[in-house]
Amino acid sequence: MKPLDVVTFGEAMQMFVAAEPGPLEDVTSFHKRTAGAETNVAIGLARLGLGVGWVSRLGAESMGRYLLKAMQAEGIDCSHVVCDAAQRTGFLFKGRVTDGSDPPVEYHRKGSAASQIVPADIDVPWVTGARHLHATGVFAALSANCLATAHEAMRLMREAGRSISFDPNLRPTLWASTEVMREAINALAAKADWVLPGLEEGRLLTGADTPEGIAAFYRDRGAQVVVVKLGPAGAYFSSAEASGHVPGFPVAQVVDTVGAGDGFAVGVISALLEGRPLLHAVRRGAWIGARAVQVLGDTEGLPTQAELQAAAL
Repeated sequence: MKPLDVVTFGEAMQMFVAAEPGPLEDVTSFHKRTAGAETNVAIGLARLGLGVGWVSRLGAESMGRYLLKAMQAEGIDCSHVVCDAAQRTGFLFKGRVTDGSDPPVEYHRKGSAASQIVPADIDVPWVTGARHLHATGVFAALSANCLATAHEAMRLMREAGRSISFDPNLRPTLWASTEVMREAINALAAKADWVLPGLEEGRLLTGADTPEGIAAFYRDRGAQVVVVKLGPAGAYFSSAEASGHVPGFPVAQVVDTVGAGDGFAVGVISALLEGRPLLHAVRRGAWIGARAVQVLGDTEGLPTQAELQAAAL
């Protein structure tokens, strides 16, 4: 395995994507794919040549074996993934739409193996040996022990002088209330160097209405970089050195919006770890996000190194 550039903690789920449009209860054929906010980012970064480590728990059934094999095939270090025959792997069904709207998603993840991750699962030398930690609000929402693990991982990386990115990636149904979610997510964001909220997420979390206001909220709480995702309109970015808007890239047809934010994160994180200027990083994020919405699965649009170089991004 190559030296680790990035580590992430998170749940991988087996995803069943509808083969045709219509209500999920009427669909008779599905395509099997991987899913998970953190694993989408891990796959994207690995395809760009970064050394990526993923920490998780899976069941030992066919779904868990499928996910582990898929992640290993991407070159991801899965040495800290526990497969437990006594636990279950989460899964989901995703519908198909033809109008560019968000597809319906039905999750089956309550009590999943990944929700059993605890702070003691952190291999401190292995995790802090990486240059960067990517965290999201999805993993933190799975259970109280996952939230504690997220905080501890971020604390350890900060103490080790490593950089941390955080995508709120809100899942309101996994939290006890909006207030609990807002407090927990903002506490995690306060431990990150790079914060990557969507516009509507930022409005809900900060009370600010504009991208500039959202960015100021997190900059005031310690973030060095804030990038507010604006969907087809691109993104707004803010740091001590620069701020501004990057337009979205043209999209011929929106096939599936799920995973676009993860693709965006791949672009920003990879470019910043390369030492590229923030403007370049946000343009790369917008380009990968645009690719992501033009394919059916969460990861099919994530580029390889060669594709990135061909696009001069």
